[in-house]
Amino acid sequence: MLLIMKLSELKNHLSEIQEISIWLEDGTAVPKYFHLTEVGLLTRNFIDCGGTIREEKKVNLQLWVEDQDKDHRLTSEKALRIIESSEKLFPLEDLEVEVEFQQKTIGKFGLSFQFNQFILTNTQTACLATDACGVPAQKQKLQFSELLNSNQNESSSCTPGGGCC
Repeated sequence: MLLIMKLSELKNHLSEIQEISIWLEDGTAVPKYFHLTEVGLLTRNFIDCGGTIREEKKVNLQLWVEDQDKDHRLTSEKALRIIESSEKLFPLEDLEVEVEFQQKTIGKFGLSFQFNQFILTNTQTACLATDACGVPAQKQKLQFSELLNSNQNESSSCTPGGGCC
């Protein structure tokens, strides 16, 4: 399940730590000398394939790594000041946070926080109008052991001498 971090959560985490540590979900570390080059409000107006007009707003952070500046370290206090100065310019509200980070191409990531570290979480596209596109509903995946346990808990299950078979 993808956890969505809001701006207030990001600010709370930054106020509780001193050193910023960021990792990708695959275990790759974002170099500690990254720069926070942008904080912005992204507003996206679009129409989905079912004809519904939609609006999406997110707080966007852009991380950049300059290999010639390996001594750079962004403190959590400085990151918090950058975000707070952006709030004076843009109505950031308590929106979902999206992070842009350069790899082979610019990746867009969600953000989570575990064990005093930020994790850039993978994002995925999805059809917002599956009923209009004729996309079949996904079948619920169950473990056989779950079915066994749920049947054993029901009073209507067969037991030896119970007379059901």
